[in-house]
Amino acid sequence: MNKRVYGVLGISSIMANWNADFSGYPKSMSDGTVFGSDKALKYPMKKMWDNEGKKVLYIKSMKFSEKDGSLVPKSMKERYEEIFEIKDLKEEKETKQILKNLMSAVDVKNFGATFAESVAKVNVSITGAVQFGQGFNKYEGTVAEEQQILSPFRDSSKESKTDEEAKNSTLGTKITSNEAHYFYPFVINPMAYRELEKLGVTEGYTEEDYKNFKRTALVAVTSYATNAKEGCENEFAIFVETESDLYLPNLSEYIGFEKGEQKNCINLEACAQILQGVQEKIKNVEIYYNPYTTILNQEIADAKLYNIVTQKEV
Repeated sequence: MNKRVYGVLGISSIMANWNADFSGYPKSMSDGTVFGSDKALKYPMKKMWDNEGKKVLYIKSMKFSEKDGSLVPKSMKERYEEIFEIKDLKEEKETKQILKNLMSAVDVKNFGATFAESVAKVNVSITGAVQFGQGFNKYEGTVAEEQQILSPFRDSSKESKTDEEAKNSTLGTKITSNEAHYFYPFVINPMAYRELEKLGVTEGYTEEDYKNFKRTALVAVTSYATNAKEGCENEFAIFVETESDLYLPNLSEYIGFEKGEQKNCINLEACAQILQGVQEKIKNVEIYYNPYTTILNQEIADAKLYNIVTQKEV
């Protein structure tokens, strides 16, 4: 692929918990700013690829323990052997073949990998062509909501306590945000695999890889419906395709969000000013948004606008 791609993915969270910390509350900085980690965005994409039958290495998979029959996560070695159909990793003597296998996994091809496996005596670090930043919430009215949930079962551990305690159903807690709007910056640099291309373990990051990434990035969050993530949706995306020697700043810093009475507004005025200054090196700009919930304030030259729900041009 003979270009770089800069962009931003926008995720809305309505009465949901997009990315919780260990306390169960939406992840936030010390000053209270709510944000989502890059891992939170990559996971639905990897899950979607995995459901499609593509090779995904870095995703949790389970097995029954041979010792006691308990359900435990597979090790990296076991996951590698499963997706690449290898009987035993320690019999894989050539590092080149291991690298070829790694680069054939769709998550590694996009996001890179750290593969340290003592059994095969391999320690490999691959910097991914696709790099995400942290997704900061740009809605100032975000508030965490805590709901108590009544369980249909009593707590059997309370049998030895009072009769009243033993009769009561246990309580659970569900924590959500009333509303949040996260904006994740990303950059795609196909030159990241130049050294691996020279080693003959990959054909590099191709146009087909980019199309697959874009296809998944536009719908993966909407498609991933768990109890906490139901209410989280893809609501915005911008893809700026440029010459390979153009270096742009983090575009999410130049995007504004305003809450409206009927429709929200995503403001791209500052972003447009940056792109205008390097217009001669920009090949293509595509903007996806939800016209049913959002007004787009933008004057980016020659930008193509798409409905993120229907994928049709607006």
